[in-house]
Amino acid sequence: MRYGKVAKVGIITDSNSGITQKQAKDLGLYVLPMPFMVNEETYFEDISLSQEEFYERLANGDNVVTSQPSLESVMNLWDSVLKECDEIVHIPMSSGLSGSCQSAMMLAQDYEGKVQVVNNQRISVTQRQSALDALQLAKDGKSAEEIKTFLEEDRFNSSIYIMLDTLYYLKKGGRITPAAAALGTLLKLKPVLQIQGDKLDAFAKARTSSQGKSIMINAIKNDMINRFGGADKDNIWLQIAHSHNVEAAEALKEELLGIFPGFDIHIDPLSLSIACHIGPGSLAIACCKKI
Repeated sequence: MRYGKVAKVGIITDSNSGITQKQAKDLGLYVLPMPFMVNEETYFEDISLSQEEFYERLANGDNVVTSQPSLESVMNLWDSVLKECDEIVHIPMSSGLSGSCQSAMMLAQDYEGKVQVVNNQRISVTQRQSALDALQLAKDGKSAEEIKTFLEEDRFNSSIYIMLDTLYYLKKGGRITPAAAALGTLLKLKPVLQIQGDKLDAFAKARTSSQGKSIMINAIKNDMINRFGGADKDNIWLQIAHSHNVEAAEALKEELLGIFPGFDIHIDPLSLSIACHIGPGSLAIACCKKI
């Protein structure tokens, strides 16, 4: 039991969470914008590079690659937040998808325990939910260290399944061979990928979008029942993410509500760090166990 004044805890995540700068201000947390190199010029997500501009640059054939936040930008944000808060919980994107988590953990060593970096292997809508969970835990009086411990113990209580519209960007990034991409395109395959913990892995191949959606729905339902304790709206957050595919995401929401009535289903664009590797037209279904 702690005595005395309860520490004020600031919650920080990065723009891979899908939380915009405006939403962060409304929620009372902070978002570190992720940098991108477009034709070797640096841009920052939701600051100097919008979702629309990002997909325009991709469509133009510009060379768009992800980058880590500079150490200086991370420290500047932490120093600014520590003027208002006693402690920080920093929730970066999954350590399996970027080196930014390890960099932040290294930096935090100089902050004498005031900054707790969470390695809970989340991305996109599941990372967003971690930030919202952290906010709630802070309001409940938990310390930064307690919040970090809770979120890391909770890290495997989420799933994401993503159906791709094209194999072009996986081929461009060297994640599949040109021959495999050509064969997949010829057969009009819709690969379904999964994020479980720290890796983006192949899960299944669908011949149609309809089949791909069925695969994802069945997989997420199976996870809810067999891993997370039941497909119940009081137990699960259900989410949809997409890359430049709003109408399909809205249609998927209606389909999911028919299967999971009463659920509050949140829709967000996929983080640009993932969209860089998979391109536009993707659809994802995700879920997190409620804390």
